Amino acid sequence: MSAPAQPLAASLVQSVDWLAIAPPTIAAVAGLVVLVADLFLPEHRKALLGWTSVAGLAAATAMLLPLLDGDRSTFCLTGDAAVCSYTADRFTLVIQFLVLGGALLSALLSVTALRDARKELPEGEYWFLLLSSAAGAALLPASRDLATLIVALEVASLPAFALVGLRYGDRKSSEAALKFFLSSVTATAVSLMGIGFVYATTGTLYLTQVADRIQDVDGQFHTLAQTGVVLTLVGFAFKTAAVPFHFWVPDTYVGAPLPIAAYLSVIGKAVGFSGLILVTVVALPSYADVWGPALAALAALTMTVGNVGALRQQATRAYSAVRLLAWSSVGQAGYLLVPIAAAAYSGDAEKSIGSTVAYALMYGAVNLGAFAVAALVGRTKSLNRVADYRGLYASSPLSALLLAFFLLCLAGLPPGIIGLFAKVTVFSAAVDAGLGWLAVIMAVNVVIALFYYLQWTALLFRAPEGEPEKHRVPGPVTAAIALTGVLGITLSGAPQLVLRFTDTGLF
Repeated sequence: MSAPAQPLAASLVQSVDWLAIAPPTIAAVAGLVVLVADLFLPEHRKALLGWTSVAGLAAATAMLLPLLDGDRSTFCLTGDAAVCSYTADRFTLVIQFLVLGGALLSALLSVTALRDARKELPEGEYWFLLLSSAAGAALLPASRDLATLIVALEVASLPAFALVGLRYGDRKSSEAALKFFLSSVTATAVSLMGIGFVYATTGTLYLTQVADRIQDVDGQFHTLAQTGVVLTLVGFAFKTAAVPFHFWVPDTYVGAPLPIAAYLSVIGKAVGFSGLILVTVVALPSYADVWGPALAALAALTMTVGNVGALRQQATRAYSAVRLLAWSSVGQAGYLLVPIAAAAYSGDAEKSIGSTVAYALMYGAVNLGAFAVAALVGRTKSLNRVADYRGLYASSPLSALLLAFFLLCLAGLPPGIIGLFAKVTVFSAAVDAGLGWLAVIMAVNVVIALFYYLQWTALLFRAPEGEPEKHRVPGPVTAAIALTGVLGITLSGAPQLVLRFTDTGLF
């Protein structure tokens, strides 16, 4: 009886490529180290937790370098080594760089934010949750089966709910977290139902096998498969803040600590868009006639609602700067959706996906930079209104120049060449796919966005009201602003580097 048992047991053992899974693993281990260390460190040494977290995220980001040599896969089926749950290909590495680099910049902003919070934010819990979310976000682009994809999505999301509402005794923060949590859980439940339908019709959760089998679904299950496709997309549409799943964004960004708002604006979107790409282009290419028109309509609606919402912000309203960035991020999500929709109609889906990834890299760098300057101003202007930025050049010339540069990049105007380059790339993807009407709507929205970006930029250089207030720039905030500034300026000088870096290798 024992003879056949040995081969069966051996067939269930999967090898683990520890180098391939190193980036998310290091982030997760750093989170556990911080959680345990918090139990033993005295109150006056809690700052060490922040620097340990920064070091952990830096190490996780550095571990991407050994993976550039070639694609690596692990957790594969023993009977078919080509079917795996985790793949570190070029697409994975680019998104992991965006996620871990963005988390590192958010952590630098958080070091100062926690010091300024005067014990309103518990440091041990804060860093553990941030590192846990970053680990889940880094796992998601490498996921190649629907179960791992959903687990990674929730590991990235659940700590984020707590981070939004972590501030003691703040009703605004608690309300934002509740709104974020309820809407996200609803979207996840719908998405899980969709994945259940897809599994029922294909009998597999592996993305490549789903792509093969869903083409040959029996006619009686065709409607079930279509329903599963649509419902699966809902959860990822929520993560990308696509309209009509965007209503949580402004209040959540305002209620969250500012570094967490920055984190959600970039890492949250990277998670949503990478999941959306894997589900649509990798798992469901044969259903492009279902998700293509849906994403094109979502893109048009999202960019329009986001830009109109940003345009309506009043400069003197409390937290209007954060709200403007929140609505702007919704509008930017619309631009990011355009190439994914175009992949359904294009003969070169990889080029279309490369356009989305290129735009995401540009958006991540400059949007984190804008939030970094907002965090600096927010240290002395707690209401963080757009009006509070009037005359920033007189009190902090370098910060004002960099914020102006970041806003011009988001607008797509020189000297923000990388912003213009990214928008032209997305526009070209729509035109090449025959989506002329979507390209026209995008062009109109770019013009709308010019107004509020330029209005804010002009305010930076106007004469200040009263004596200009000097802004003391802490070291970690200086590092965050400098890193995003150097990255934005470098890419503006050599924008071709982005397309070379975003050759996704998904196909």
